[in-house]
Amino acid sequence: MTARQNLFGVTLDALTMDQTVARCLAAVRAGERLEIGVVNAAKLVNMRRDPALARAVSGCDLVLADGQAVVWAGRLLRRPLPERVAGIDLFMRLLAEAEREGLSVYFLGARQDVLEQMLRRVAVRFPGLRVAGSRNGYFDDGEQPAVADAIAESGADMLFLGMTSPKKEIFTAGYGERSKVALVHGVGGSFDILAGITRRAPERWQRLGLEWLYRTLQEPRRLGRRYLTTNVSFALMTGRELLRRTPSISTASRES
Repeated sequence: MTARQNLFGVTLDALTMDQTVARCLAAVRAGERLEIGVVNAAKLVNMRRDPALARAVSGCDLVLADGQAVVWAGRLLRRPLPERVAGIDLFMRLLAEAEREGLSVYFLGARQDVLEQMLRRVAVRFPGLRVAGSRNGYFDDGEQPAVADAIAESGADMLFLGMTSPKKEIFTAGYGERSKVALVHGVGGSFDILAGITRRAPERWQRLGLEWLYRTLQEPRRLGRRYLTTNVSFALMTGRELLRRTPSISTASRES
């Protein structure tokens, strides 16, 4: 059993990156099905507004802190998490391990041109990686069973979903088991980054928790209002939770 922390009503696994990778590989080797969910500030806010998203994320076998703000909030609220386990970093670690151990992978998501570009770059970076199959992320809800069946027929050990929330969480919750892969990891916009379509924030920005700002500067019209709204909501959530956990002066006086 791993240590777990409850943050904003969501149970998170308090794991380091190395511990997470080890847990994933152990599951694949044992043929144990493992679904990974990751949360950042925006997703925790949206989970309060979207019950289906909340159920899908909470139903994952591992729920990890993808955003630095989540780690900071955990420390502030005395629910410490050892470190940020960014979805894209975990994705890259698992690709490297899959290549090393001869495990096969399936990529599902992004536009077809982006997917093809990503596959070319992955082949250069991980030349020994076994790619069991791939499919773009543009399909109707009614096609989901057929997509899951195609993944199952590929015999892949790991499935990576390069789709946005809540689509990837809902697909995982509804069809992860039908896909018959040992490991399912939703990696969001990582396909676009690997394909070179979007740029990831430099490491310094990541350490400062400003990856969201770097992305906003690349797409201000699409992301500016979204991040402003969710960041303010997350700060308010954290402040309310901190006040709820902090005894008032009168209460502290009575207890002393």
